[in-house]
Formats: sequence, structure tokens, C-alpha cells
Amino acid sequence: MNLIITKIILRTVLCVLCFSLYSQQVIAQQKEKEFALSEARNVLFLGNSITYAGQYVAMTESLLLAAHPKSKSQFINLGLPSETVSGLSEPNHAGGKFPRPCLFDRLDNVLDKIKAEVVFVCYGMNDGIYLPFDSARFEAYKTGILRLQAQLKRAGTKRIIWMTPPVHDDPQLRLNGYNKVLDRYAEWLLAYGHKSKWEMIDLHFPMKQYLEKQIRQDGTFKLAADGVHPGALGHWLMAKEIVAHLMPKMQLSASWDELVAQQPTYAKLYELVFKRQTILKDAWLTYTGHKRPGLVQGLPLAEALRKYKDLQQEIDAENL
Repeated sequence: MNLIITKIILRTVLCVLCFSLYSQQVIAQQKEKEFALSEARNVLFLGNSITYAGQYVAMTESLLLAAHPKSKSQFINLGLPSETVSGLSEPNHAGGKFPRPCLFDRLDNVLDKIKAEVVFVCYGMNDGIYLPFDSARFEAYKTGILRLQAQLKRAGTKRIIWMTPPVHDDPQLRLNGYNKVLDRYAEWLLAYGHKSKWEMIDLHFPMKQYLEKQIRQDGTFKLAADGVHPGALGHWLMAKEIVAHLMPKMQLSASWDELVAQQPTYAKLYELVFKRQTILKDAWLTYTGHKRPGLVQGLPLAEALRKYKDLQQEIDAENL
């Protein structure tokens, strides 16, 4: 009888312990998602050349500032052209001048120097190396994503926001080319992220649906002239999904031009935000270091931060 009672007590204790651990995990996940961007000192964007171009990052910050004009969060765009999380590169990349840089060559330095509370992540476009689907390349991408998640958590990041790669529009095959590889990458990231209770924003499939619709109406329509790098409309489609995720009640237009026509103050706000993001981007990329040749040499960080403050005063005046 005593043995039976002991077993019952042990099972009860184990159940309580498991429930307690589960509850702590749920609370931690809720707190991570509830950490507002406006409370963050540094908001970091990691990605490749599309992120480096910066339009979608500046559009996002502009609308967040319009909604939260007192926010003093620094949006730091550290996208790097050609970069991957897979560590892969084609032999003739950039005409054989240099291999694709890998995020992990610079990540420790970036996280140590910036100490961002919130990090947005967008990789995948370069990770399949623009070749047909290959399981080994796919595993390298998945390994890189999981490694990045672990490293961001170890660095104390309070909120990690994962984004699927944008759509790829092959000049000849359109959506029947390399985009099929990105479909699989995006599907995996969404499935794994939701299962792991990561915070996810899907850019890929909304952009793909938009492109499919436009192609049906006009076969010459393109979001990206080279298939990879979207223009202003493509960047708006990305920003639109991000802003809708962060501020679901905000009214968003079909295009950035349409939104600016409805809210003319957004044009000047975006101009100032993009300018200061570019100054910070170049300065931080130079300061934290990278292996990608051919980029602009940034200002010394102290000087860039002074210019940032000057532009902040203009933004405050514009955004009253």
C-alpha cells in the first residue's frame, strides 16, 4: 500500500513539475511577443541585398513612427549583399571575384556591439544558390536558421521576428523557376516556426499571390527587373506584411504611392528615415566588419550617431 501511495505522490509531483515548466515556457513566449518595438533601444534587421537596399525597412519604421511618434528606437539595417546563412556559394559568384559572405562570419561582432532587443531576420533568397532544389543545400539552409535562432537567444534577444524570403521572378521561367526552391524554403520555415512558436511573418506567399494575379492581367508585369531585387512596389508589399503583423488595425493601401497620396506627410517622413537609416547602416557595417568587398565606407560611428540625432530633430518636427 505504501509503495502505491509513493508512486501516486511521485506521479503527482512530476505532473505538477511538467505543468510548471510548460507554464513558464508559455509565459516567456508571451512576454517575448509583447515586448513592443517602441520600448526597444535597438531594432536590428539582418538579411541580404534586399534588406540592404533598405526601402522596406524605412517604410516600416516610417509607419511605426507615425503611429508612435515618441518612440526613440534605433532601426539598424545590417543587411549584407550576397549573404547567406547556409555558408554556400557558387564557384563563379561575382565573376569569381569573391565567394558569398556568410552571416556567421560577422554575427558575433554584430550582436556584441549592437545588443539589439528586437531582431528581424530575412534569409533564403541566396541560400539555394539560384540552382534547382537540392536536399544538401536545403539542409545547410535549415542548419543555418536553427544556428541563428540559438545564437540570438544566447545573446539575450528579447524578440526575434522571422520573415520568409521574398518571391523570385525568373526572367524566362517566371514563377516556375528558382521560386519553386524558395516555395519549399518558405514552407519549411513557416511550418517549423509555427511548431516552435516562433514569431513569423510570411512575405513570400503574399508576394507570390500578388505577382500571379498581376501576370494573369499583364504577362509583362514584374516586381523585380532582374528577378531578385524588387522595386518600390515589391518593398511596399514586404513592409505591408510587416506593418500588418505589428499593427493590425492600421489602414494600408495597395501601394506606397497610394498611401503617400492619402497621407502626404509620410513622404517627407520616409525621406528622413531612409536617409538616417542609410547613414547608420554604412557606419555600423564598417564598424562591425564583414567580408563583402565593394561596399560604401561608412562614417566613423560617433559622427554617424551625431548626424542621426540631427535628423531625429527634423523627424520630430515633421511628425508632430
